[in-house]
Amino acid sequence: MTDPLHSDLLDLAQEAARRAGALLKDGRPADLAVARTKSSPIDVVTEMDIAAEKLITDLISEHRPDDGFLGEEGASTEGTSGIRWVIDPLDGTVNYLYGLPTWAVSVAAEQDGETVVGVVAAPMRGETFHAVRGGGAWATGAWDGERRLACRPAPPLEQALVSTGFNYVAEVRTHQADVARKLIPLLRDIRRGGSAAVDLCDVAAGRLDGYYERGLHPWDLAAGDLIAREAGALTGGRPGERPAHGLTVAGTPGVFEPLQRLLEDFGAWHD
Repeated sequence: MTDPLHSDLLDLAQEAARRAGALLKDGRPADLAVARTKSSPIDVVTEMDIAAEKLITDLISEHRPDDGFLGEEGASTEGTSGIRWVIDPLDGTVNYLYGLPTWAVSVAAEQDGETVVGVVAAPMRGETFHAVRGGGAWATGAWDGERRLACRPAPPLEQALVSTGFNYVAEVRTHQADVARKLIPLLRDIRRGGSAAVDLCDVAAGRLDGYYERGLHPWDLAAGDLIAREAGALTGGRPGERPAHGLTVAGTPGVFEPLQRLLEDFGAWHD
């Protein structure tokens, strides 16, 4: 039986992601502009990122005023309930800015530091993914009804389809390109979708055999990591470590371990 608290958190996360997704999809202005930049002039935030985060935090605070927040666009409060919400209101901002469909709203709830609920809504794909710790991973929207997710049976590594992402700091991106250059001959191919949350959910849904990226923040991966693990994928960072800013790796069992070893050998991580 699912913990009643976790069920309540899931309901609230789904409603917040749904509303934010609708705002982003239906409210995108034709003259959408960059509101500010982050790590570099091409690492952008739009007015819609900010509006979506405010919508999510206001909704959650209305129902759970004692919870904490960690959000990409600045929401940061400790809370007193033992629950913290980790939010990326628009994962894939550059895709969104250009009118590309691969972007998502990611909402996760942590209890005493462990992620217990994750929701990723991808409105332009008509899909929402969700998981509760110990309850499996599920998707709705693209299929009739609700479908339980399971990662793909592991192929040989040379037949694995793997996704990655690239940083917006030129020096980091150049190093990541060198790692990808070394990996490509050893895999079926590499994809670059532009949303870590969607990539992790695609591992869960069996659309990718693996995924890796350097430089992710907690809000980029909190929900997607739980969804991938609940679908049977393995996730981690460097060997023996959890997913982290230095490196995040996810994959179907049988792909995860050799991919992680190659990334270690190629220096895909950073301290």
